[in-house]
Amino acid sequence: MAKSDFSMEINFTETYRKYKNDDISIREAMCIKAQFPAILTEIKENDLFAGRVKYGTLGFSPQFGGFGYFCNEFAIVDAIEKGNITPGQREKIMDMLLFWRKETTTRKIEAAFTEDMNKVLCKEKIAEFPFLYEPEIATPLYRMAGVYIDYEKLMRLGIPGLIAEAGEYRDKAAAGGGNVKLYEGMLLVLEHFIEICRFYKAQAFEMAHATDDSSRKTELKIMADVLENISKDKPDSFREAIQLAWLYSTVCGSLEFGRMDVYLGDFCARDIDSGRIKEDEALKMVMSIWRLIGDLIVDVDGRVILGGKGRPNEENADRFAVLAMEASRRINNILPQLTLRFYEGMNPKVMEKAIDVIGSGCTFPLLYNDDVNIPAVSRAFEVPVEEAEHYVPFGCGEYVLNHRSYGTPSGSINLLKALEVALHNGMDPVTGFESGLRTGELKEFKTFDQLFEAYKKQVTYFIEVLADHEELEYRVLGASASYLYMSMLYDDCMEKGKGIFSGGIRYLGGTLETYGNVNTADSLTSIRELVYDKKVLTPEKLLEVLDNNFYGYEKEHKMMVDCPKFGNDDAKADEMLVRVHNFVCNTIRDQKNRTNLHSYLAVIINNGMNTTLGRWGGASADGRRAGGAMANANTPAGGNDKKGVTAMINSITKPDHGIHAGAVHNMRFGKDMFERNREQFEVLLKTYFKKGGNQAMITVINKADLERAMEEPEKYKDLFVRVGGFSARFVDLPKDVQREVFSRNTY
Repeated sequence: MAKSDFSMEINFTETYRKYKNDDISIREAMCIKAQFPAILTEIKENDLFAGRVKYGTLGFSPQFGGFGYFCNEFAIVDAIEKGNITPGQREKIMDMLLFWRKETTTRKIEAAFTEDMNKVLCKEKIAEFPFLYEPEIATPLYRMAGVYIDYEKLMRLGIPGLIAEAGEYRDKAAAGGGNVKLYEGMLLVLEHFIEICRFYKAQAFEMAHATDDSSRKTELKIMADVLENISKDKPDSFREAIQLAWLYSTVCGSLEFGRMDVYLGDFCARDIDSGRIKEDEALKMVMSIWRLIGDLIVDVDGRVILGGKGRPNEENADRFAVLAMEASRRINNILPQLTLRFYEGMNPKVMEKAIDVIGSGCTFPLLYNDDVNIPAVSRAFEVPVEEAEHYVPFGCGEYVLNHRSYGTPSGSINLLKALEVALHNGMDPVTGFESGLRTGELKEFKTFDQLFEAYKKQVTYFIEVLADHEELEYRVLGASASYLYMSMLYDDCMEKGKGIFSGGIRYLGGTLETYGNVNTADSLTSIRELVYDKKVLTPEKLLEVLDNNFYGYEKEHKMMVDCPKFGNDDAKADEMLVRVHNFVCNTIRDQKNRTNLHSYLAVIINNGMNTTLGRWGGASADGRRAGGAMANANTPAGGNDKKGVTAMINSITKPDHGIHAGAVHNMRFGKDMFERNREQFEVLLKTYFKKGGNQAMITVINKADLERAMEEPEKYKDLFVRVGGFSARFVDLPKDVQREVFSRNTY
């Protein structure tokens, strides 16, 4: 077994220690220099652009490798235990481990926990249950997702222009008593970026000399020239623009690639129209960058945004958009998460291309309705419509404002688990521990509204703790680093002379992932009907049935299964879903009044956690058995939409989109319907969006193929599905996630 070399990690630690008491911007700049180009990897055989990275077991990144200053203790300890370390490094590695125990960004946040945070967010109390995965109601998340830097500014100024700008602001700060160190840190990392360009230039030249393939030799020499050019000037060609955007995002740590048709469209159109490149060459370049994005070790990020209102040159942007969709059709991978914003009056050829690509079996592009989303974002974020035009989805479907706002989900809440705990007076029947507030025994609630009030108290308590945690994260992030590469390309930071999390960004918000909302609503519908309206079950009997996972209670189970369910245009079920939706979203939204966040909003998404969180939930009153998957985001629980696609659409368009920061809807259609009834499919889609559908993630696939893939996975390695807010190779998914995906209706 090859030994692991921790030289970069040791050097990084020594650098951090050396500059520990310096200004955070200088310390960050020096740590970045210790990290790059050490973690950059070689140009691969078919790459047209340079820039691959493999983060070490510790380092600094907004989200790519970790969270701020991070240390992967488990990987390091594993290498030590297996003796898989370079001789002579063990003593330094042990010292390094002990140092970072208190110095990582996550540890600093945990050290600042309030009493409630320690009670709710720490996991020591479930140490007796090591097999459990996220059995808690509230889960803290340590990440900085949704980094949308200003690529347009990057293209406009290039690295020399950013250096000039940072220098001007430094001189103004020096004259006016401002934060000179911030700009000095920016200048250090920009000069270092030039060194990174030259690092890859030298590598490309070396590879060009080493190959006998004349075509590849030419490609590598062009790559070297491009790297030299972007180190000295702003980009002048489509190829240079792609290389600069890609390499900057790699070093910055961003995993989102912005409104690519805006910042690359003009370069692409100009080069094709002038004869500098042919359209097939442009497509080849896009496919190359798609492969680079596809090699990122993520599944829910890698967003590329196309379309939408507010683009300065729609014609050129649309040309690039069509090219990008064709690249996704040919590559057919889980990344990039190609996203198309559309609106009434947009070039119809763009949507036609999108439907063609989706119909080919590609799970992209994801469709976002500007006519619904822009006014909804304006209302939810409380920003002018002109600002809302810059909304961009990221991750599993959350919204931020392109290079204007930040709002990563740094927590999740299991709404169904909260109901389970409320029904058991604060106790978790799975672990036997007290997990929530003591809000009363179920038998004490004489009306359904009393039960609902108890549930609201449980949920509100956890929401408040998670909102405080989000604010704490930002406070520690801002005190620890300036996030120099990001701050240079986020609105207002350079003008204010502050880092992105230190008061520089225009809108610093937060979001909270919600899971189990549909199952919660369906369960409450059942409880109201069976316990309070029809009185066919006593509160004691209900708990007895649920606590025994329906075994021996087949009649009661059938009663719960037969109660109205969301997804069938049923007034009782849908009104309950809207009631839960409004309460949860508005309670989360109100946290901005308790914190210093510009906004705090729910995101009704799914990244597979509907299944993993469901594993450790008891039976629920909607008929779901213990350990079963919960419904996917805002769509009906698998198989519960029994009255057809029209009824399903009528249900999912009822919740208000103006009180959250993203809700996803997964829809699956059979190939036969698409191929034989495409006109009907398009009418259905238009109707959905006209009725207020905000978004659609569509998979065109035959359900029989999914069944066969579970039986003979080796024959279906290229079968892709939409899981929730991300796509995946179906055979690579955990078996229970496969079963949940299979359970969904195919229309």
